[in-house]
Amino acid sequence: MTTESGAYQYDVFISYSHHNRFWVQETLLPQLEQAGLRVCIDYRDFIIGTPTLINIEQAVDTSRHTLTVLTPAWIESEWGQLESLLVGTADPAGRQRRLIPLLLQPCQRPPRIAALTHADFTQPEQHAMEFTRLLGQLRRNTTPPPSLPTALPPFVAGPPITQPRHFFGRERELRRLFGLWQAPPLQNAAIVGPRRSGKTSLLLYLQCITTTPPAHLRSGQRYDWLSEPTHYRWVFVDFQDTRLGSRDGLLRYLLRSLSLPVPTPCDLDRFMEVMSQGLRTPTVILLDEMEAALQRYPELDNTFWEGLRSLASHAVAGNLAFVLAAGSSPAHLAHHNQLSSPFFNIFGYTVTLGPLMAPEAQALVASASRPFSAADEEWILAHSGRWPILLQILCRERLMALDEGVTDAAWQEEGLRQITPFRHLLEG
Repeated sequence: MTTESGAYQYDVFISYSHHNRFWVQETLLPQLEQAGLRVCIDYRDFIIGTPTLINIEQAVDTSRHTLTVLTPAWIESEWGQLESLLVGTADPAGRQRRLIPLLLQPCQRPPRIAALTHADFTQPEQHAMEFTRLLGQLRRNTTPPPSLPTALPPFVAGPPITQPRHFFGRERELRRLFGLWQAPPLQNAAIVGPRRSGKTSLLLYLQCITTTPPAHLRSGQRYDWLSEPTHYRWVFVDFQDTRLGSRDGLLRYLLRSLSLPVPTPCDLDRFMEVMSQGLRTPTVILLDEMEAALQRYPELDNTFWEGLRSLASHAVAGNLAFVLAAGSSPAHLAHHNQLSSPFFNIFGYTVTLGPLMAPEAQALVASASRPFSAADEEWILAHSGRWPILLQILCRERLMALDEGVTDAAWQEEGLRQITPFRHLLEG
C-alpha cells in the first residue's frame, strides 16, 4: 500500500529480534535517519491496540524496503519468517530489492534470504564500510529528497550557517583543508578567529558540502572537494553541549556517530581499543568551542587529550583527523589552561579567519533576491569590512527596506545599529 501519489510512506521497515534491540536502536536506526531515510520501527510506529500481525503487514506494505537484521534469534522468530514471506510475495524475484538482508551475527539463513546478497556486519572493523555500502544502496532506491522550500530567508544573521547554499567564500581555506584529507595519513587542522568570525559555520560546511545534492546548492557552487566523498565519516562535536563534557558522554557519542560498538564501561582504554579495531575509513572529527571543553570540563584532562593524540597518530592507520575551532591557537589554548598534552602540538595547519576576499563578499551581496544599486553595494562592503556576519546583517536590512518600499537612507542607520554587537570584528 502506497500513498495516493504512488510514493511509499516509509523508505525502510526494520525487522529484527528484540534480543538485538540495543544495537538496532542505538546504532542502525540513527545511521538510517541521519542519512535522511524515513524509517518504520515497531516500538515507535506500530499502532497501539492493533494486532501485531496487522501492524507487520502494514509496515511491509507501506515501506519501499524491509531491512532484516539477521541473527540466530531472528531466524528462530516466527514473525521474522512471516515478514520475509510477505516481502517475498510482493517481490518474489527480488527485482525491486524490497527485502535487504543485513547479517549481524553468523546464522543459517532461510533459502529465500540465502539467495540474496547481504550486507555483512559480522566483523566490527568492517561496519563503517558496510554502512557506506548499505546507505548507498538505500539512497539509490528511495524517493528523491524533497526540494528546498521556496521561501528560504535570503540572508542569515545570528545562528551558524547550516544550509550550504547560504555559505559564501573561504575558497582558499577550503582548498587547503580538503587538501589535507585526500589520502591517509589525514592531517589535523585548527580554525582560529575572533568571536562571530564564522568558525562554526565553516565546520558545519566541511561536514556536509561534499555530500549535499547539487540541486540544493547555488549554481556553480563547488562540492567536488573529495574524489570519493561517501567513504568519509564526519563527526561534529559542540562542546557547549554539556552532555559531551564527561569522558563517558563524549566517547559514547563518538562511537555511536561512527557506528562502532559502545563498550561497558566506556572508558578511555576501551574506547581506544574499539577505535583501533573498528575505524577503517577516513574520519574527520570537528571540535567546536574548544575553550568550553578546556575551561568547563575537568574530566577532559591531559590524559584524555594524550589518548586522542595517540589514537590519531598511531592507532588507526592514518584514517583519523581532528579539526579544532577556537579563538586562539592550540598552543595558546594549552598554555592558558595549564595543559601539557602533546595533543595540542599535532595541528600542523592553521586557518586564521578574517574578512572575505572582495569577490567572495560581492557574490554574497549579489545573492539578494532583488538587485542592490552600485552605491548600496559599495556602502555595504565598506561598512561590513567584508566580515560574513556583518554582510548578512546589512544585506538583510537593505532587502527588507526595498521590500517595504522604503526609499530613504533609514535602512543604513538601522543596519549600523544592528551590527553594533559585532563591531569588535571591525575594531580588531
